[in-house]
Amino acid sequence: MRALHVLRTLVAAAVVPLASASAPDAHAAAPIVVACGESALVDAVNTANAAGGGSLILAPLCTYALTSAHSSGGAGQSPGLPNITTPISMAGLATQITRASSAPVFRILEVDGPSQVPGANGQLTLGSVTVSGGDAGLGVGGGIANLGGSVTLTGSTVRDSKASYGGGIYTDGTLMLTGSSVTANTAGVNGGGIFTNAGGVALIGSGVVGNTPNNCGALPPVAPAC
Repeated sequence: MRALHVLRTLVAAAVVPLASASAPDAHAAAPIVVACGESALVDAVNTANAAGGGSLILAPLCTYALTSAHSSGGAGQSPGLPNITTPISMAGLATQITRASSAPVFRILEVDGPSQVPGANGQLTLGSVTVSGGDAGLGVGGGIANLGGSVTLTGSTVRDSKASYGGGIYTDGTLMLTGSSVTANTAGVNGGGIFTNAGGVALIGSGVVGNTPNNCGALPPVAPAC
């Protein structure tokens, strides 16, 4: 019990700078502590969206195994979690969000921004979270599809996901990775790791490696992320 308390304390401390960096006004409310379970995570994302944004403290060492899609989706397959339409941060500690092996095909996360979805203001910040096992089929962004919003990953990983474009991550918004990795993802057409359709990508101390058929792709004249 003492060890679990320490882990939760560390995660609670980590979520404050993450939330402040992404959307200080939207995160004035107390962080939402999310129990280790699919329904708890889905409910927490819905609650944060309804509140105009929020900070989620994910369970340390937990694997959130998603068994079905929980949103309609904006490009290709629907996402496992509800669409991110507001500023939301998720802070974990060796925490994983994955598609269950027996689940149907779906991507893990979709972030909707105003350039693609009018009225949306999706801003996703992940800290110490692994996103894995997504499959967008003929769509884009098997792990994360950033459709006009912003995505920031710190100490996080996107792996073992599939899509036509951007097996790991597809972006036409803003993407920043710090101390993170995108690996072992597959694209049917281009951008096994990251595909940049528009917007900017910043990689700070991060690796995009071991993806198929390539690590980074882009729609010209945009330059690939790596």
